[in-house]
Amino acid sequence: IKLKASILGAEPWTEDMRVAIEEKLNCKAYDIYGLSEILGPGVACECEEQSGMHVWEDHFIAEIIDPDTCEVLPEGSQGELVFTTITKEGFPLIRYRTRDICSLNYEKCKCGRTFCRMENLMGRSDDMLKIRGVNVFPSQIEEVILSFNELGPHYELIVTREGYSDKLEIVVELNESTDSFSVLENLSKSIKNKIKVVLGLDAKVKLESPNTLQ
Repeated sequence: IKLKASILGAEPWTEDMRVAIEEKLNCKAYDIYGLSEILGPGVACECEEQSGMHVWEDHFIAEIIDPDTCEVLPEGSQGELVFTTITKEGFPLIRYRTRDICSLNYEKCKCGRTFCRMENLMGRSDDMLKIRGVNVFPSQIEEVILSFNELGPHYELIVTREGYSDKLEIVVELNESTDSFSVLENLSKSIKNKIKVVLGLDAKVKLESPNTLQ
């Protein structure tokens, strides 16, 4: 298939995931954002610069709020994205809470457009895990996993509690099976070290054979 561009939405992705998609499809991959409650696909979309998704501010007012207090945060802050519809008549919404965590960039884009841009979504406020006082988003862990060529993109997060302490276990598939204990041990240590750098906490890493996770 000779594609020049693909416009992909529905789930947040990391830059590593975008690169992987572009390499496999041999085309530019553009991010699009939408909610069925607001309009559907097309609330915001990337331009050719791929430096954030332009919010169509002639139809929507976008704001960032504190997900706990609902207070509107200063420009450039990271928090929960809310939308107010301007042109929707049948089912208008005021400060509709998306539960998506991001920030808004109001600087003029290199493409010439002046609509504000949504920075890459960190995750959802209702997806966020709190492990030993640290806020953990699955997208952060996905970014680490995708940085290892030996690993597949599928993973499972298991949170348990021992006494008064939360424990995080990351189960991830290998791209290729191996019986080498040293290879598995070194890979597991490398993943744990990188997780600690990114998240600031220790996690157990369990490596599984390819195509074993549900």
